[in-house]
Amino acid sequence: MKPIHDRMPRSFTWVVFITLSLVFSATTLPAFAQEQGFRGWEADSDYNKLYNPKELDRIKGEVIKFEEITPLKGMAPGTALYLDEGDGEPILVHLCPVAYANIKETGIKRRMKAKIRGSWAVIDGEDVFLASKVKQGDHFDFKVRLTSDGTPFWTMSPEQLAKELASE
Repeated sequence: MKPIHDRMPRSFTWVVFITLSLVFSATTLPAFAQEQGFRGWEADSDYNKLYNPKELDRIKGEVIKFEEITPLKGMAPGTALYLDEGDGEPILVHLCPVAYANIKETGIKRRMKAKIRGSWAVIDGEDVFLASKVKQGDHFDFKVRLTSDGTPFWTMSPEQLAKELASE
């Protein structure tokens, strides 16, 4: 008796091969793309080690512009804003990876006053502010880290993230 693959028409073999290829790519490509979108932003990354939850600070001023950044070489792009405290020297505020929230998705408005909580860091000789929470007005918050320990929201499981966002 011939092996089963010798008894099947070649077209059937190709259909099975293409179907399995599509299933494999549909399940692994999104994970790969997500992994690439958070490259360098992982909880234990050099970048996230710069955030010091024991040295929290608050800054306030007007949001003057937004920018896409690459904090450290090789990292996925991030979302940032510049805050003017009124002294003419804007502060660069790092928010999150673009894969977590781009400028529009943050909901933060330009030319509005903001209060930002976070931690100072020095990157490439420049003082930057790593945000944990941005507040504008009485009813808007954009929160990206736990203030207690600095855990980034983009590293949380969907269940943990839903719990944190529901608690606001």
